[in-house]
Order: sequence, then structure tokens, then C-alpha cells
Amino acid sequence: MRLGKFALIQHQRYAHAKQFKRAGKALRKLKTYLGRTIRDIERQIAGDEQLKAIFIWPLYQARTVLEQKQRQRGRKIYSLHADEVECIGNGKAHRPYEFGVKVSVATTLNRAKGGQFALHAMALPGNPYDGHTLETIIPDMEETIGNQLSRILTDAGYRGHNAPESHKLRVFTSGQKRRVTPAIKRQMRRRSAVEPVIGHLKNEHRMDRNYLAGQQGDAINAVLAAVGYNFSLLLRWFRDFWCLLAALLLSSLPRSPHRFPHHTPPEDLNVKTVAKVAPV
Repeated sequence: MRLGKFALIQHQRYAHAKQFKRAGKALRKLKTYLGRTIRDIERQIAGDEQLKAIFIWPLYQARTVLEQKQRQRGRKIYSLHADEVECIGNGKAHRPYEFGVKVSVATTLNRAKGGQFALHAMALPGNPYDGHTLETIIPDMEETIGNQLSRILTDAGYRGHNAPESHKLRVFTSGQKRRVTPAIKRQMRRRSAVEPVIGHLKNEHRMDRNYLAGQQGDAINAVLAAVGYNFSLLLRWFRDFWCLLAALLLSSLPRSPHRFPHHTPPEDLNVKTVAKVAPV
């Protein structure tokens, strides 16, 4: 265990320094240690059915991690404590990949005075293509808000979508030229309003790091993050409302010049002449 931990630290250091030959050597050493551990456990539990039942899942995970290749097709294990984690291509230089589950987030197209509410949030396990998610997202969104969507604006990743037949001509993607009127072109500038909502959901409402287990935990976490974000906007609305109401009530109270009989009225005070006198 001590040697394996040191080999992992070496691999991470070499990879960070872009010394990939040395990193590959440390990785091969790690795989050798893992293979030895697997064979040693299999020898010691041979003939004991109770121990085999206990070690069947950890040994399966260990063999999968040992045998999987970098560019193989199909499912991989990226995390031992959460085997449902997927590798999602982010397309950004500073973070080319993210590990987790894909989540769809939708907001309103028009500006809202109280903030941009998250209308819909849904976890999408299996790392599907973005455009192929509209088939299930649009009906679920309409059922949630209780109204039909007249126009849907998406980014370029939704090209080639499979939206329902009734909504195919209502979906517009970034960079689209056909059927884009000047009014739709102006509205397309509002498409990026969903990005700060995603940022708030990740940084302030725990969508970036999920502490709930399994695919069901991923689905629950996405919904709870959106609910918490919307609830924070509502709390801000209530706070501003009560502040405005308190200001109106204070302004409506009658002002009496004899309210402070032993003191100078506050509006006549000169701040520079007010001082605190300490007893001698």
C-alpha cells in the first residue's frame, strides 16, 4: 500500500510536468502492483464461498480498471466509489474533460426583474448527444411549467436534434442561418443568459460536487440545486419587498420637532463637532 501510494504520487508529478515517459513508467508500476494484489486476494479466498461473495464486486472493479485502455469504446470506470461517473468532453482548454453526469438546464428567454429563474433541470445519464436529449426534455419541461414552448434557443451542440415533430421548427441553434428572422437574431443574444445560471448552480448550490450516491442521487441533486437557486431569488424578492414596505411606513409617519426635547434634532447635527468625551 505504501509503494502504491508513492507510485501514484510519482505518476501525478510526472504527468503535471509533462514528462510522459516517466509518467508511463510509474503507471505501469501501479498496474503491476494492482495485478499482484488481485492475484493474491484470489489465492487467499479460493474455496471460501462467503469471502468470494464479499470480494466479487471489488475484484470486478479492479480487473476492469486494470484491463481498460485509454481509447477503448464502451463504458469505463473512472471512480471506484462512484462507478456511474462518466467522462464528458467539455471543449475548453483549461478543462477539456469533466467527470460526472450530464445535466440539462433551461431558463426563460425574456428578462426577469427579480433574476433569471431556472425553469428546468434534469440529469441525463449515459452521456447522450446534446441534440438527442430534446426528445425527452421538451415534453417534461412543458409538463413542469404547464404551458407550451413557443421558441427554444440552444447552443451549437444541439445541431441535428431530434425534437418532437410539433417543436422541430421552434428550435434554433447558434450559428443557424435558415429561418432566422431579425427578431430571432436579436433574441439569440439572450441565449447566453443561461451560462451565469449554470455557474451559480455549480458554485453556490452544489451541482459541481454531488454527495448523493448512484444515478438516483445524481437526478435528485440536479433538481435540488435548481430549487435552491430559485428559492434564493425568491428570498431576495421578499427581502427587497419588506425593505421597501418599511421605508414607505417610515416615510408616512408624522415628524414632530419636539420628538427629541433634550437633544438637538438629528438633521441639525454637525458630524465633525460630535465627539466622545471620556471621564477624567
